This record gives sequence, C-alpha cells and structure tokens, in this order.
Amino acid sequence: MRVFSNLIGACTLGALALPTTASPTRRASKPAYVTHPDRVDAVKAAFQRSWDGYYKHAFPHDSLKPISNTFSDDRNGWGASAVDALSTAIVMGNAGAVAQILDHVQHIDFNVAVGDISLFETTIRYLGGLVSGYDLLMTPEALSPDLKPLYSNRTLLDALGHQAENLAKNLMVAFDTPSGIPDNTLRFSPPRRNGSTTNSIATIGTLVLEWTRLSDITGNPQYGAKAQKGESYLLDPQPRALAEPFPGLVGTNLNITNGQFLDGTGGWVGGDDSFYEYLIKMYIYDPVKFAGYKDRWVLAVESSMAHLASHPASRPDLTFLAMFSGTTPLFISQHLACFDAGNIILGGLVLNKQQYVDFGLELAASCHDTYTSTVTGIGPETFSWQDNGTLLAINSSRNGAAPANQSAFFQKAGFWIVDGQYILRPEVIESFYYAYRATGDTKYQDWAWDAFLAINKTCAAGSGYSAINNVMATGGGSFQDFQESFWFAEVLKYSFLIQADDAVYQVQADNSGDFVYNTECHPVRAKAKVGKYMY
Repeated sequence: MRVFSNLIGACTLGALALPTTASPTRRASKPAYVTHPDRVDAVKAAFQRSWDGYYKHAFPHDSLKPISNTFSDDRNGWGASAVDALSTAIVMGNAGAVAQILDHVQHIDFNVAVGDISLFETTIRYLGGLVSGYDLLMTPEALSPDLKPLYSNRTLLDALGHQAENLAKNLMVAFDTPSGIPDNTLRFSPPRRNGSTTNSIATIGTLVLEWTRLSDITGNPQYGAKAQKGESYLLDPQPRALAEPFPGLVGTNLNITNGQFLDGTGGWVGGDDSFYEYLIKMYIYDPVKFAGYKDRWVLAVESSMAHLASHPASRPDLTFLAMFSGTTPLFISQHLACFDAGNIILGGLVLNKQQYVDFGLELAASCHDTYTSTVTGIGPETFSWQDNGTLLAINSSRNGAAPANQSAFFQKAGFWIVDGQYILRPEVIESFYYAYRATGDTKYQDWAWDAFLAINKTCAAGSGYSAINNVMATGGGSFQDFQESFWFAEVLKYSFLIQADDAVYQVQADNSGDFVYNTECHPVRAKAKVGKYMY
C-alpha cells in the first residue's frame, strides 16, 4: 500500500512545478462580514444534540432514527452520518466528535456493503467527506487550537487518504462500460456493476470534483480521468437536436452503452441539478484545465435566464426557474432546486458578472418566500405555480390555474404545494449563505437564522432531528423518524458558516478563497491554491 505522507510531498512538488494556474477573475474588494456568537453557539448545540443522539443510538451505522432511538443502514453500513459530519465538526472545532469520527474511519471495511451502492451518493457523502477531512486537517489555518495537533499526526491523516483510495478502488468498476459512462448502482463482495442501461446527468456529472481531487492528492490520474470521461458526454451532448433544447441546457437520461441522450427534459431539479453546479465549481478548482466546463455553465445560465425564468401570475415579483420538456417550460420546482440561486451567485462572483449575482439574488429571495409562506416557516419538497404569461399563455394546457383547494394560498404565496414534506434539506439556507458572502447584507444572515429556528422548533424530535410530513401543518404534521446524514454535512454547516467568523474555508466574494464546496457541502482544496500550503 502506498504511503500517503510520501505522496503529500510529491504532489506538492508536482503542483509547484507546473505553470501558474490562472485564477478566476479577482474582484476589487469583498464585503465586511458580521459574526453572531450567540447564533453560532446555538447551531453548535444543535450539532451536539444530533451527534450525541447518533453516537449513542446509531453509531457506527449510517443514520439515526431519533424517535425510536434505532438506526438505519441506508448508505451501506459504513457510518454515513459520521463521515458526513467530519468536515462540519472540523470547522466547528468540535474536537470530541472529530476524534470519534477519525477513530471510526480507520476501521471501516469498504469491501463489505449493506445493500446496493449508489456511486453518486457514495461519492458525495463518503469520498467527498474523506477527501474534505484530509484537506481541512492538512490546512493548519483552518483548525481551531484544539485540532491543530492533528496536523502533525500523519498516521491519522494517512488513514483518511488510504480509506478514500480503498473506497475509490472498489467503486472504479462502475466505469467499466462500453462508453465509460458509469453505472450508478453497484454491488460489492466482489465489486461489480448492477447492469443498468441508463444513467442521469446528475449521477454522471457529480463525480468529477471528488475524483479529480483524489487524483491530485494521490498522484494517480486514473480516478479523475474516469470521471472526466463520463462527463465528456454531457459537455458534447448527442444527438444535439434532442439532447440540448436550449444552449447549455440538456436532457436528463443517457444510454450507458453509446452515450446518447434519451430525452430532452430537465431543469435545475433532482436528477439534473448538481451537473450544472459542478461546471462552475470545476472551473474554480482548476480554471485552466476546466475552462470548457465554465463555458458550458455560462450557456446554461444564459439560457435559464432567457427561457426558464418565470414569474407567478399572482406574484410577479417572484422568480422561479421552470423545468423544460423540449422547448416547453414546466412550472414546477423543488426545494432541491433552490440551490440554483447560490450557484448562480457563485458563478457571478467568479466571472465578475454582476448580472448573474443579481439574478441569483432574485432566486434566493423567491426561495425565501417558500419558507415564510408556510405554517411551519419551512419550505416544501415540491411546489408549482402558474406563469404570468411571460413564458406561456395563462390557462394553456401547460400553464393551468392552481387547484381549487390551494387557490387562495396561491394568490397570496405565488406557488402551491405539490409535496409538503421536509426531509432536512439544505438548499435554501445554502443560497442564503452565498448571497451573504457575495453582498455582506446581514438580512441573509437573518433569513438563515429564521430558517434555522423554524427547523429547530419543528424537527427536533427524540434524540435528534427528524424529517416531517407536512410543512403546512402545525408541528410539521408528523415525524418520519429519520435524521439524514446530510443534516450534519449541509444544514448545520451552512447554518454555522453564515453566522461565523471569516476563515480560510469560507467563500470569498473577491475570489481569494482557497476551497470549493462539493454538493454535500464538503470543502476541498482548489488545485490552484495548494501551493500556498505545505502539503
């Protein structure tokens, strides 16, 4: 087995020997930021409650069921909540949780899995969590005083790196397809494909950051090369007439055998979302190698602004992004899609395009309304609306009125609820975070705090926090008795970061930041910035 501590030096020397990587456009200045210690402490307390409940009743399994005080191995039994919580515990300076997680990571057996394995979920949660933990602990400037000794514990850090590679080696079988597009469903003992015939752009296009970072850490190019090969079919979609209804906006599903798109339906929603997210983030990661990714992101955003930006008939002040089927807009969206505001704001900062920042702020304000309009103060899983006639004629077959039982709600809120559950999703608070880091406007901190308070009030249950069934019912209606691992990785981290001190891992409006966040909110070191630190 390779020794990671030897690779650290080799990778640093290799990175420093390369031609200087051009940075994204530097903006002239960045806002002043405000810290709220009381809010920071409250979020830390929520993390501790969640962690204590998980550690007592579910560890080392994947997820806590906080009401029944039992567990679920919904992510293959490797301790998903522990690995997902690592980067959050590090930035919070929670030395106790960090020690418990690092001890656990050394003992995970990635050769044995409970159930089928999702390449996508395993990459963003486990691989992303391990690589992020490694990058953060290798950055002394990112560590609280209690955690700084870990920087010198190379045996412990090697274990993180080795486990990331052990996992990746088993997952590599996913790419053994005629086209190189991965099969998203795997089985272990031994590692093998499930035999899927199709895959979606999100599950193909949300691998490249983590796998490329693993290659750059280890010096082994095959990891990044595999993910980038699958991505290549999304960057040059075929057949183009079907696959790309608008420039940069593509369908959802591809044939794994030949790489051809099977439909022209999509949007910034689940199944598509993080493909678009990673295009600009890969440019941030390495703006020379991935300049073409940036160009595709720009096309997608420009097309979204021109063809998908929709204003509800009852609330034309709101802006949502529609889905599309071919060139026909579909006026439905999801909590998941509310990440779009933050991603477009981030791209606007990186490219110094104020029109993108402004558009992202419009989307963030509209997603804020999906929270403030409900009984619980939390946004629904899925919602719909009637366009004001800008994109489609009112009352046409694809632009009908609200259901009768939600007509009054639509008149006031500008949307109606299709699925009212809330499963501890982060995307709205995520976009508030980017809005705040872009502008310094403290109203976004207040919005995030209000959202946190609503979630804390409604979802606290038993030994942790639970998904709820109805955001329009007092108390959330009923509990689902499930605490997702991304509660640790995303909701609690974004809620913390937006209220906390400035730090090396924070997003910087002037593009001086050193990290880029994967879709699970795990910060990884941007390749262009590695030379600043003695890896």
